[in-house]
Amino acid sequence: MRSYLIALGAVAGLMVTSGEAAAPAAATVTGGLKVPSIGVLAKPLSGTPHFSVKHANPVEQVRQLVQCGSTMYAVGSFSQILQRNHVFERHNVFSFHARPPFKVTSWRPTVRGTVNSITFREGRCSHAYIGGNFTSVNGKGARKIAELNTRTGRLVKRFAHSASAQVETLQAVNGRILVGGDYRSINGSTANPYMTSLNPITGRDDGFVHLRIRGNIRFPGVVGNLTHIYNQALSHSRKLDLVIGDFASVRGRKRQQMFMINVGGARAKLTGWRSPAFNGHCDVHEPLYVRAASWSPSDGRIYIASTGRFPHGSSPKYPLTGLCDVAAAFPAAEKTVYPIWKNYTGCDSLYSTAADGSRAYFGGHDRWSMNPRGCNFKGHGAITASGMEGLAPASGRLLTNKYHTAGYYERSRGHGADDMLRTRAGLWIASDNFGHSQTCGFTSGLSGICFLPNR
Repeated sequence: MRSYLIALGAVAGLMVTSGEAAAPAAATVTGGLKVPSIGVLAKPLSGTPHFSVKHANPVEQVRQLVQCGSTMYAVGSFSQILQRNHVFERHNVFSFHARPPFKVTSWRPTVRGTVNSITFREGRCSHAYIGGNFTSVNGKGARKIAELNTRTGRLVKRFAHSASAQVETLQAVNGRILVGGDYRSINGSTANPYMTSLNPITGRDDGFVHLRIRGNIRFPGVVGNLTHIYNQALSHSRKLDLVIGDFASVRGRKRQQMFMINVGGARAKLTGWRSPAFNGHCDVHEPLYVRAASWSPSDGRIYIASTGRFPHGSSPKYPLTGLCDVAAAFPAAEKTVYPIWKNYTGCDSLYSTAADGSRAYFGGHDRWSMNPRGCNFKGHGAITASGMEGLAPASGRLLTNKYHTAGYYERSRGHGADDMLRTRAGLWIASDNFGHSQTCGFTSGLSGICFLPNR
């Protein structure tokens, strides 16, 4: 992809590094890149289900999109879905066909409270597992976790359905349901707080995950933060799982922001993958600044999306350093690693990422890319990139439009793209209607869900 480099005559401001903050000054590159002839298009397909932008109080949000078979499942916080002049009453979960015309299905369980995550057992689409901050399903008590029948919408009672605090993330792997969240007790067990492996039939702790997650991140200005698991990303091989959260140690070893476990054996094992780069602190009250991770197709590289503004201090120092408000790439080797490249937004958060062979995608409420010399303003050499960006995997450079004046991709910023899902057909983006946001690829009527097809 380096052959696509186009010099713009100005410093683009992407910092390519091979070490942590204390390492020698990073090299600076110039210009954006021409879009490769493969990958997903910038223009979305119309007709996907979406939110109203006329009634955006409270804000409605899709937190995760998952495909099972030929059906897409969306979860979050919402009460109505619009599609081609039809209004569908849906309470925090719904499904629709993955191909045009993206018809909304009749599946309509009523979940009282936000749903953060959904997963399915290795292609078994008849039952879905959901986690979040809800209290009931169809009027029947179900606290934070539940199994649903995807034909009837009914709660599956044999699967235990009670956690002491919210569930943030679910991932089915190798016949188990890996759960992460704020809870200390789940389905009657306190043996493995914050991250637990559940039997998919009974919902009980099966002991596969026993990580002894302890402590939380501390630095000046942070108050009241609690230990919790926020997100996870399973490798394509389904053997390695990246886990994101607020903690200080895992199985007695120091870890912050992220750790990697091997889930391919008889019991989950903590790997040696770690980075001193995660020891830095960002200038926000919430110490958890890494929000999402994705894997390259070969599982050889990891991409992260973060929030955090700038390194902790009274004011930003330029060029920016650390992992605050950045898209970054790391080796996936199971040892101590350092960033391969870092691309700064200039103090705008990124919440999601996905990747394929031609590009790494990042979504949030970003305004610029390659902006280490600006914080809430466009620094020298930065390029406009609204709501999302596509970056060259090898270098982290922004893929630009044909005029080289802005990023190739665009979407309304809103609160930010909370999830991205790369499927064989294209890229799905989950978002919200904050500030009446509804455009994706300069196409309106796409509040909450956008689909960018393959070329």
